[in-house]
Amino acid sequence: MSWPKQLFKFYLDASIHVALAVVSLCWVSYKTLNIPLNFALAGFIFCSTIVCYNFVKYGVEARKYFIVDKPYHKTIQIFSFLTFAIAVYFFLVLPRSLWLPIVILSLLSSLYAIPFLPNSKNLRSLGGLKIFLVAIIWVGFTVYLPVLEGEKFFDWDIGVLMFRRFVLILLLILPFEIRDMHIDRPQLQTLPQRYGVQKTKIFGYFLVLAYGMTIFLIDELSLATIVTHLVFALIALVMLLRTKETQSRYFASFWVEGIPILMGIVFLFF
Repeated sequence: MSWPKQLFKFYLDASIHVALAVVSLCWVSYKTLNIPLNFALAGFIFCSTIVCYNFVKYGVEARKYFIVDKPYHKTIQIFSFLTFAIAVYFFLVLPRSLWLPIVILSLLSSLYAIPFLPNSKNLRSLGGLKIFLVAIIWVGFTVYLPVLEGEKFFDWDIGVLMFRRFVLILLLILPFEIRDMHIDRPQLQTLPQRYGVQKTKIFGYFLVLAYGMTIFLIDELSLATIVTHLVFALIALVMLLRTKETQSRYFASFWVEGIPILMGIVFLFF
């Protein structure tokens, strides 16, 4: 494998792509709410996303959550440890008012992979409910924390933004759920496993409609912002239409997760 392909594979496998997606949505929240970007919070969210996703992907299967055998996975583990150290630094320089919310969100993220008790199940095993849990966590990191950091009053616009972000995350998760429906354990009863691909897509179409409708519920949005959100709703709809049980290798892990990154790039010009 050539080094560009190896680098791209590591970029995806080490969760750098999904971390960029999360921090991009954080940036969109800052721009939407007219809050100056806090680099420390953005850096913490980026680094902690890498650590969390790599732990979920590799730590759960590792012995005692940390002992991995494959050299490639050890490389990702070392990268994750370094990223964790940077995340701790960013955490310590953040306002103390953010510490408790961050700890709660981080604990919730950890319980997604680690069981509550030694003989109990983790939150990931909740099947159809897990996508709602993931969406809540993403909303917490990409909307709730920026709002707290910016000392904004929780008003109607922020409530709408949180709901719209929740809907968007649910929508972006569906292609992954459909892709993994034959890999996930039958006991999980994910949405595609329980209701089938077609009904899951219909649920997604309603999410697209809900996302589009919420755009007009926020006061004082520019025409450019409204059009941008409508375009991204259309992009998400196209992705959902093209979602199949058998997907190309990078359809969900790169293209679908790339939608928030593209959104963040577009908002650089607003």
